[in-house]
Amino acid sequence: MSARADAVRAAADRLEGASGSGRACPPVVDLIGPGDIGLAYEVQQAVTARRLSAGGRLIGRKIGLTSAAVQSQVGVDRPDFGVLFADMRYADGEVVPYRRLLQPKAEAEIAFLLGSDLTTAEDPAEVRAAVELAYPAVEIVDSRIADWRIGITDTVADNASSGVFVLGDRGLPLDSFEPAEARMTMRRDGEVVSKGTGRDCLGDPLNALTWLAATAVEFGSPLRAGDLVLSGALGPMVAVRPSDVFEVAIEPLGTVTARFSGEDD
Repeated sequence: MSARADAVRAAADRLEGASGSGRACPPVVDLIGPGDIGLAYEVQQAVTARRLSAGGRLIGRKIGLTSAAVQSQVGVDRPDFGVLFADMRYADGEVVPYRRLLQPKAEAEIAFLLGSDLTTAEDPAEVRAAVELAYPAVEIVDSRIADWRIGITDTVADNASSGVFVLGDRGLPLDSFEPAEARMTMRRDGEVVSKGTGRDCLGDPLNALTWLAATAVEFGSPLRAGDLVLSGALGPMVAVRPSDVFEVAIEPLGTVTARFSGEDD
């Protein structure tokens, strides 16, 4: 086995060990280096393949690090992407078991449901036309890396620091609103903890979707009809505590509520 394959396997083992034990692990940068993004995605793909072989089902992708505020919080300067599994999805208001998570943070986002394939991404109008509906969503990002001590290769390898997500129960077509003009307010237990607009997500959440569509084509796995895409944070991420309730309003798109159980529930 090559040194590259050894590094991928070791990093995947470390991340899976953290998921299985519920104990965060050291960064994987010592195994894969700080700048080889391609190698980091190989680790992500290896972990994804293991989950699929264990019965997991893919339902879409997530785009991370699209907000300047979040990039600043994490210390990186580019977006990344990960995959969404069916068991990561929770309904509006459904209780998310806190013990499932390691060190969660909440982000308010616009989710896109695709109505057609995106095998190219050269025309922004084509990307827009591929969107069937848009939904308000809360992504609960989570890192297997202890204390969020992550660089870009750590977060990419760790499925773009994905945890779970909560999807609103009502979607709107894009002829009803402009994602770039959306206004977001997130409250935790009634207190405003994050605010932003669609322009805080790479200037327009559709820009983020276009980036992902092009990147997915480059990786040989284009976005397909039926995929759900979390387009990225509209404002700063906020730490989640046991029993927290997050209420997100994304105007004029709608609202979504993420509820968390107690630490031992």
